[in-house]
Amino acid sequence: MRLLCSAGFSLALFLAAPAFAQDSAAPSNEDDVHAGGPIVVTAPYVRSLDILGNVSVLEGDELARDIRGQIGDTLTRQPGVSATSFSPGASRPVLRGFSGERVKILTDGIGSIDASNTSADHAVTIDPLTVERVEILRGPAVLLFGSQAIGGAVNLFDRRIPRKVPADHVHIDAIGGYATAANDRNIGSSIDVALSPQIVAHLDGSWRKTGDTRSGGFVYAPDIRGDLLHLAEHAIEDGHPDEAAELTAQAGKRGKIDNTQSETWTAGGGISLINDGGQLGISVGYFDTNYGVPDRPNTEHDHGGEEGGGHDHGEAPVTIGMKQWRADLRGEIELGDGFFDKLRIRAGFADYKHTEFEGDEVGTVFTNQGVEGRVELAQNDRGGWRGASGIQYNHRDFNAVGEEAFVPRNLTDQFALFTLQEYTMGPLGLEAAARYEKTSVRAQTLGFDRNFDSFSGALGATYDIFEGAKFGVSVSRAVRAPSAEELLSNGPHIATQSFEVGDPNLKRESNWGAEASFKLKTDAFNLSLTGYSNWFDNFIYSAATGAEEDELPVFQYFQRDARVWGFEAEASARLAQIGGFNIVGDVTADMTRAKIRNAGLDRNVPRIPPLRILGGLEAQGARVDARVEVEWTDDQTRTAQFETPTEGFTLVNASLSWRPLPDTKNLTLSLSANNIFDVEARRHASFTKDYVPLAGRDFRLTARASF
Repeated sequence: MRLLCSAGFSLALFLAAPAFAQDSAAPSNEDDVHAGGPIVVTAPYVRSLDILGNVSVLEGDELARDIRGQIGDTLTRQPGVSATSFSPGASRPVLRGFSGERVKILTDGIGSIDASNTSADHAVTIDPLTVERVEILRGPAVLLFGSQAIGGAVNLFDRRIPRKVPADHVHIDAIGGYATAANDRNIGSSIDVALSPQIVAHLDGSWRKTGDTRSGGFVYAPDIRGDLLHLAEHAIEDGHPDEAAELTAQAGKRGKIDNTQSETWTAGGGISLINDGGQLGISVGYFDTNYGVPDRPNTEHDHGGEEGGGHDHGEAPVTIGMKQWRADLRGEIELGDGFFDKLRIRAGFADYKHTEFEGDEVGTVFTNQGVEGRVELAQNDRGGWRGASGIQYNHRDFNAVGEEAFVPRNLTDQFALFTLQEYTMGPLGLEAAARYEKTSVRAQTLGFDRNFDSFSGALGATYDIFEGAKFGVSVSRAVRAPSAEELLSNGPHIATQSFEVGDPNLKRESNWGAEASFKLKTDAFNLSLTGYSNWFDNFIYSAATGAEEDELPVFQYFQRDARVWGFEAEASARLAQIGGFNIVGDVTADMTRAKIRNAGLDRNVPRIPPLRILGGLEAQGARVDARVEVEWTDDQTRTAQFETPTEGFTLVNASLSWRPLPDTKNLTLSLSANNIFDVEARRHASFTKDYVPLAGRDFRLTARASF
């Protein structure tokens, strides 16, 4: 009710605002996602979150080069980012080692309202082909978007609700490509049309279809290959040479990763009213995907062999069919020169459903109906003091029906109040943020009803050492309520091939965080260094227990104290100018460590990415760019109990971009070669890394146009 009242109030103020002037200027670049500068549209009332957080932006040709089927795999070149990489059809970002309930995926500041945070096999319902800008937000400032963003947030922008009137009345964006490793064919496009000087309409759509992905090296990791060869030896001893030959061939399998095909299509449209008084727009979108879930090979032996998991040979493959309808509202009202500058409203509703199929038979059906809304009041700058405050509400009705419904129907409601205030005085900047949340989780069939109150806050300061150089520190206290899945899971989950067990007595998770950063920016050199540490009380995590239930390994949610720390570093330098080309070198490095404290013993948190260093050399010209890069990832031997280590790898990639139209960047043709030496590579953050490696050698041709 509060949300509806706020929406009505916003609409009334908007209609009372001054009328659009025929010759008025376009909206300022301060809030324009198309401006190309590193402006954080999610919080334009602060200085790009420089004090309480840091931001990476991916857009334009760089985004087109890195686009993959899921947003997780799209962002892995960015500092501090890995991916769950469950399968090519389902991959969510991992930020600073955090995933799931600690990383928020946003669409223009509002949650994706799907089930991707509940399990690694669930896809994110946003097609990167329709995205024109991605902001990766880290640090305490992201608590403005919820305590579920302790690890960070990924904010995705499209033009589904237009932000400005096209200068030439019509604006068209299009992207399409082909990639060899999975026979990936994809295309996406959008059009914005000015129906009048005040009204803009938008339509967009995308389609992608892939076959099974081809890997570099072996499909299965050493531990699985060893188990299969051991079973082959037993089969020979038992007089089953055909079975032994099959197991040996499976252990040596290379190339195609079975059941990794996918097909996705989306469609959407929106309309906006834009005038001097502000903006008001609505949109409707549809997302549809079908993708395979790779199966772990059976490593059990009928004659007293090894423990393992997976399904018997010959069982039907598991696939997921997923659909989501979504409606969105965004409004912004100019309030003049008083204390408040703008009133912003943002709301979304989604009806989500996905079905897990075993062959042609329906296994389990998951549904999620949700609504989320934010209302913010941004302040005018008053002698260096500015900020914003607001309320946020979200409701989630989640259900699973079927033989393997591992979580009962549950309702989650969350109401929040938040504020962020910034004060600048010469070279010194100070910032404070606070958020109060009230969360309710209910499951009527179990008679379960729990409520959690939590308060989070942060303080930060930056100091401009000299022009272009800045040092910053921040401290934060964040508290998160456990999710319904962490509390209530209890059953087999066919897609993850595990038996998942929650704990209804979990307490709130709390965390003290500290962060320090140094940033240097000159005409010829950029440097960014960030170190962070988090001390958790009642850290919630899922780990293998070594037990089995329904012939599946049991993964249970536990709660212990923990510490997470690490660093991110980025540097780039203009090295030389040769002919019409600037030669630029860059390097990115990141590392996360995470320990659980249990009765005085430190244990590793599962699925934490290892040290990674990526270096590149680029020739940048007016119409041609060429780049070569090397990504080195260390071995991960700091493993949790029952978790296998992951061998490191080195990937060599190259790309060439050509803008054939003189004096414009409206058309770009790109050719890239990834994993040129076809090496075997696995992400330790992946739940399926032992049997779903990364793609092998992959040549990609991409065309991107904007007119």
